[in-house]
Amino acid sequence: MSTTDERLRAEYVTDPAAAMSRLAAEDHFGEYVVYERGGEWVFAADPIGTVELDTDELRITWAAETTAGPWAGTPAQVMNSALAELPMTGYNAYGWIGFEFCAWSLGATGHLNPGTVLAHLMVPRVEVRIDPSGAVWITGAGPAETATLTRTIARSQDCGLPQPYPVDVRIDTSGYHDRVARAIDEIKSGQYQKVILSRKVDLPFAVDIPATYRLGRAHNTPARSFLLKLGGLEAAGFSPELVLSVDEDRMVNTEPLAGTRAFGLGAELDSAARADLVTDPKEIVEHALSVQTCFTEVGTVAEPGSTAVSDFMAVRERGSVQHLASTVRGRLAAGRTAWDALDSIFPSVTASGIPKRAGVDSVFRHDLSRGLYSGAVLTVSPTGALEAALVLRAVYQDSGGAWLRAGAGVVAQSRPEREFEETCEKLGSVAPYVVKA
Repeated sequence: MSTTDERLRAEYVTDPAAAMSRLAAEDHFGEYVVYERGGEWVFAADPIGTVELDTDELRITWAAETTAGPWAGTPAQVMNSALAELPMTGYNAYGWIGFEFCAWSLGATGHLNPGTVLAHLMVPRVEVRIDPSGAVWITGAGPAETATLTRTIARSQDCGLPQPYPVDVRIDTSGYHDRVARAIDEIKSGQYQKVILSRKVDLPFAVDIPATYRLGRAHNTPARSFLLKLGGLEAAGFSPELVLSVDEDRMVNTEPLAGTRAFGLGAELDSAARADLVTDPKEIVEHALSVQTCFTEVGTVAEPGSTAVSDFMAVRERGSVQHLASTVRGRLAAGRTAWDALDSIFPSVTASGIPKRAGVDSVFRHDLSRGLYSGAVLTVSPTGALEAALVLRAVYQDSGGAWLRAGAGVVAQSRPEREFEETCEKLGSVAPYVVKA
């Protein structure tokens, strides 16, 4: 791969979110994915290859040539094979999978409509990385492009924060209270133990997605953040947790969050909410069930005896809410791939249900189509390492409009009024920072 590598002085970038937002907004390359993890930010743009999967067809494009046809197996198997066939030496892939990606492994394909998009990954020509020191690396761009990108980044550092547009998240046209009540009845009748039900809040205006990303990132403390424009979909989000990561050493890691209280209301109220969270039987049961499920799922793809739990029931602050959190990890067994791990763990138990098969069936019946919400944004390395960030606390936009979405975990002890309030608390991580186009 012929590339130009250019490093800017670290002091040029003190606000990486502003740089990423500006690169996206100036639309130098069309489609892009921005991804933040561990103090590093990447802007990946101008796809030279794509892998798109829907319920009916797999489409692979490389160097402007596209092949398309039916597929068989599970979506994870198909995506793994498709990426393996691409000449990806030296290239990373970025993109997303929808919640419906799970339907094959969990026996729920009967709920899907023809043409439902399951996955969209792209291999970028250009990557702009900002490392934890603030230094910028530009890969894949020629000298003129590098100069343009450098100027764009430099200009971004002098701009103030954009102004938000008020959004009323308490309006509900989805019958959320009734759907939660029906799920509680199903749980009490023994059909399953837990389900996450969500509600969609349609926005009555077009959204400036890059500006919303910048403003929202200034007010959130995500585990990962993302901004994307890919396949007709725009989204920006502040992911509270990983679905999973599989690193170069084949360590599988997942970080379930379950149990929620509001945060950011002041030291005294936040402390009281935290004390209530860690002693609430409903929240503790919900979290323990989630950790148990993750332990079992990691164990199905890990070396025997390597699966372990750490930081059990720690409290992590994520924007407008605080959660109970734990970490589950194990070493990937010989003959297993990162995509096998994704197939086992996705969808996140904290966005689906317990047992997962019955919970997912309930989601499809009560929530209907989710798309990117509770799916994942993915990064895939040419060596097979993979990371999937759970898509929650996000804003979405396509040709039909813009919307927000949030859910809450429903168990036997749930009350519809409290679960509705929890969705409002979670929407508070994004709704106050939506910027009108």
